[in-house]
Amino acid sequence: MVQTLDEDGTVDPWRRRTRRTRRQMPLWQELPLLLIVAFCLAVLIRTFLLQAFFIPSGSMEDTLLVGDRVLVNKVVYDVRDPVRGEVVVFRGTDRWAPQVDEQPEPGFVGKLGATVGDLVGVSRPGEKDFIKRVVGLPGDRVKCCDEQGRVLVNGTPLDEPYVLRDSPLEVPPNPRECRARRFDEIVVPPGQIFVMGDHRLVSQDARCQGPVPIDNVVGRAFGIVWPSSRWTSLSVPETFANVPPPASVSTGPAPVRPTPEGGVLLLLPLSAALLGSRAFRTVAPGRAT
Repeated sequence: MVQTLDEDGTVDPWRRRTRRTRRQMPLWQELPLLLIVAFCLAVLIRTFLLQAFFIPSGSMEDTLLVGDRVLVNKVVYDVRDPVRGEVVVFRGTDRWAPQVDEQPEPGFVGKLGATVGDLVGVSRPGEKDFIKRVVGLPGDRVKCCDEQGRVLVNGTPLDEPYVLRDSPLEVPPNPRECRARRFDEIVVPPGQIFVMGDHRLVSQDARCQGPVPIDNVVGRAFGIVWPSSRWTSLSVPETFANVPPPASVSTGPAPVRPTPEGGVLLLLPLSAALLGSRAFRTVAPGRAT
């Protein structure tokens, strides 16, 4: 056995006692300590960095399918503003109709699991958490449609390959329900964004429920992490690169700001493994409609 010697050639008794103590710590003592550390790390990551959200509806099909789990970067908008084409999770305003599901009353074990799941970011969130695509930024003029039935932002039509199921052009209006594709021009107010679902036929979004304050944005959904067969990033479509800034905004080059998403993408394989484990299947993860 190799021993560490002091300068005088003797074995340090303190180091010897430390090695003996580590060797003698039984598994039943180490395991709870590791679980506590892992739990604390999960709470910190969920609170400040990342959170997994479960997709329960088809409002973003076929970009996001029912049952997908997306990873949301919660710090990216601390260093920059949202960008057109990004998929974001946000809290709806009072105008946004809540998503109400009939859920059986949980017992004690269910309530305990929901409480722990909420701390680590895998429980069911509030009924007003939504996930949509950013179409308009503050000052943008958004309307539909041109002669080809496309959405226009600042006069530029969007070719949206991700929209596979669009709304009909004309439907009897309903102020609380998005039915028709056509809507009058909306000027996005300062500090707000105009969001729409990719499945326009069923998505209830800013067309009828109004823009969303940027302060309500939880973060950017940047990758599908489960199921593993659908593991991919959620990039910004090229069509938004052609949209000019609003007339009230300077057309100079935008400042380049670093974002933490590149490094975060390295966590996708680990996240996929965790979200697919039995432990993550027993408690419903965060949900965004």
